[in-house]
Amino acid sequence: MSLEAGRLRHEVRIEQLQNLLDSNGEAIQDENTGAVAQAWVAVATVRAAIEPLSAREFIQSQATQSQITARVIIRFREGLDAAMRLVHVRRNMADVIYNPHGFLADKESGLEYLTIPVSAGVSDSGQ
Repeated sequence: MSLEAGRLRHEVRIEQLQNLLDSNGEAIQDENTGAVAQAWVAVATVRAAIEPLSAREFIQSQATQSQITARVIIRFREGLDAAMRLVHVRRNMADVIYNPHGFLADKESGLEYLTIPVSAGVSDSGQ
């Protein structure tokens, strides 16, 4: 199965959580707790197909204690991991944050596209 460009009608920003650094390149820490300050930083913006799960797929995913609510399909790219998040950029509406639950390569070559099962909402790390 090839990935038609017309399917990729959504804009998705891939973000990664990074430590905030001061002008000296050192991590910024909270004075009281010592916790390192972090922020989500854009890694890339890509075109994607965002497909909500059908009722049948949703029921099947609930059977495995999963909270997966949609799948995002993007062209293949390396360096993605489950600690990142996907932000569906929507014009004139609030953005939607998705947490990836894995990255599944296409069956034929493994290098054409990725299917990413996602859950909606704030990241698992609470950021």
